[in-house]
Amino acid sequence: MTAAVPAASSSHWKSRSAAHANQPEAGAVSSKAPDPVDWALAARVARRVAGRDPLADSYLAASLDADFQAVTVEAERLVADFTGLRASGHATAAVLDRAAWVDANVTSMRRLLQPLTDRIAPRMAKSALAPVGRSVAATELGLLLGWFAQRVLGQYDLLVPDDDGNVPDAVYYVGANVLSLEKRFAFRPRDFRLWIAIHEVTHRAQFTGVPWMQNYFFGLVQQTFAMVDPDPRQIVKALVRAVDEFRRGRNPLDEGGLVGLLASQEHRAALAGVQALMSLLEGHGNRVMNELGKRHVEGQERMARVLQARRRTSGAQQLLQKLVGIEAKMRQYEVGEAFVAAVEREGGPRALDPAWRGPECLPTMDELTNPHAWLARVGSG
Repeated sequence: MTAAVPAASSSHWKSRSAAHANQPEAGAVSSKAPDPVDWALAARVARRVAGRDPLADSYLAASLDADFQAVTVEAERLVADFTGLRASGHATAAVLDRAAWVDANVTSMRRLLQPLTDRIAPRMAKSALAPVGRSVAATELGLLLGWFAQRVLGQYDLLVPDDDGNVPDAVYYVGANVLSLEKRFAFRPRDFRLWIAIHEVTHRAQFTGVPWMQNYFFGLVQQTFAMVDPDPRQIVKALVRAVDEFRRGRNPLDEGGLVGLLASQEHRAALAGVQALMSLLEGHGNRVMNELGKRHVEGQERMARVLQARRRTSGAQQLLQKLVGIEAKMRQYEVGEAFVAAVEREGGPRALDPAWRGPECLPTMDELTNPHAWLARVGSG
């Protein structure tokens, strides 16, 4: 899935993953009408914002590939034993530079959004302002991805098939960002890398160790996209809702940023399904990461405090998080982690297992804040 990118000169880590070296350039998916987003521009903007990798030529980078290959295998064993979720086969671990991470995510995002962009492209192409709109959308997306590229440590690729129908199965690690935190906070490299790997491998186990999860997730996403309507009248309605929220003393961006603000009532119901699932998966990932970290990672508690403080941003970054809904998502992930912890306290370490039986057993948004109700509904068998 990762797009081919220019070589990173003498950098120790890969500017392209060997597993994806034959993939097209970012944004190379064809479309009958011009895409609503200029994906190539988005990638260029994101790479520029991401900046040059610090420590790219440092001797410290030399151990990254071998270490992450080893800790990913170790993490798979630990996660399988702890959760009972057994992923199919072994993950491909790829240490990327920031530019490669950007291109991988631009390509994945374009493929994921293609059903939506194919539907709205013909309508938008009729507008004389379409070229400007494509550039504006690309610039906004590029700024956001570039900001993320400076911060992401690891990522499990969410299984978006490529043009040939092949499904990748890669765990990415952004070498620059890992090294930067290790150096700044004097983390023991192998312990920190194992801790990161545990989190990403847990997500892989959720999507490949639960047979129905992948199709269910993409079904929810496509259901949400199907309700998106770029009609300007929806924007007017959203502004009316925003004014009403302000009058009631509430922040209209609190429930999901601009996306949540622009969503219709029906669309919000569909979004709630996605949010409930992602809250559970991310909360479960954090819980597994921290519980296994206490047992197998020296200095885990300090690492957790550092990353928690790193999420608490201020000023322009806090505004950005509100606008795109990141702040709301982080709150939901905290709710998900609290839900998993409460379920395990009440029912034991494997009390969450019923959630993996089928979509009907997943907790709702209401049940995420009422774990007892979920346990009563699904039982523990």
